[in-house]
Amino acid sequence: MIRLGLMRHGHTAWNRDGRIQGRTDIPLDDDARADLSALRLPDGWDSADIVASPLARATETARLVTGRTPTDIPALIEMDWGTWEGAHGTALSAAPESGFKPIEAWGWHYRPPGGESPDEVRARLLPWARSLTQDTVAICHIGIMRVLLAHATGWHFDGPAPFRIKRNRLFVLRIAHDGWAFDGVERLQGAPSCA
Repeated sequence: MIRLGLMRHGHTAWNRDGRIQGRTDIPLDDDARADLSALRLPDGWDSADIVASPLARATETARLVTGRTPTDIPALIEMDWGTWEGAHGTALSAAPESGFKPIEAWGWHYRPPGGESPDEVRARLLPWARSLTQDTVAICHIGIMRVLLAHATGWHFDGPAPFRIKRNRLFVLRIAHDGWAFDGVERLQGAPSCA
């Protein structure tokens, strides 16, 4: 059995502005860099492999929190949001012609115009996850985390998720030959209790 700890990257200007980032390579903002520099992985993860999405916001988060250079994993790149990338979610939601749906109403096969469905993201993630040979921390994106947590918990993007993805935490999955399990959430060392 392998533990996979999933961590969301720090804030960017687009996060704070409510814009959909997708694969646009937006860097961390200065506040995020300062906050992340004060954090460390929870106890028990010091010998884990450190991997990250190739986007700068993930690789820099990994370096700041772990003090190590992560291995870039192309499969961990954020979901492709197609023509919605760079847009404000609130504006898309207010425009019926956009086709925008909240993620809780997507199912596995809904796809933003020109983008990827959760099922397509899962198809690129599962071979990588199944290839892990030791405990691993993956610094990535909320879309990637949603898909892996959905796979582990049996959520089908069909109503409220049984998890809430927050920053400065590890969401721990256990991957075994006979199945996956969501093993809970661990707070990063140095993270404020209200984060």
